[in-house]
Amino acid sequence: MDVEPKTLLNDHEYFMGIAMAVRRRANCSGNRVGAIVVLEGRIVSTGYNGTPQSLENCMDGGCERCSNRAKYPSGTAYDLCICVHAEQNALLSAARFGIALAGGTVYSTMRPCFGCMKEMLQTKIERVYYVHDWVYPDPRMKKEYERVQGRFPGGLHSLGMADPEASWAVSRLREAVR
Repeated sequence: MDVEPKTLLNDHEYFMGIAMAVRRRANCSGNRVGAIVVLEGRIVSTGYNGTPQSLENCMDGGCERCSNRAKYPSGTAYDLCICVHAEQNALLSAARFGIALAGGTVYSTMRPCFGCMKEMLQTKIERVYYVHDWVYPDPRMKKEYERVQGRFPGGLHSLGMADPEASWAVSRLREAVR
């Protein structure tokens, strides 16, 4: 029986594929995001977005902002949102287990928000790769967002990868499918 060999994945496809698998645990009713931190070619931490461990899941009504999306336009009321972003969870998990992330690379299924970028810079993440774009909703702040993005020594990079679960994972795509 002849079996056609599988195509070998490059590092970016491999790591982003794992971030996509991690996001399947996301319990946020907004975007479902997965993130991993890679250090010296090894995954040292993972994270997905959702509520903190001791709180009711977002999908079960645990988050005021996510439960009432029509009330809060995109990019607003983050101070009410109790969900922890995937990138934040990956950084926090590493901290909980005493793993230093300096020099690391983050693979996130979505371009990180302003807050996550600041936190990644503070932990000395060198570069970030993402699949789905996220645009800062206030065009007046675009320049500041771009300034922060430009501070990663290894850059911020969009991977032109297909995402077979995009309609499930990205809220605006889910809304378009309905």
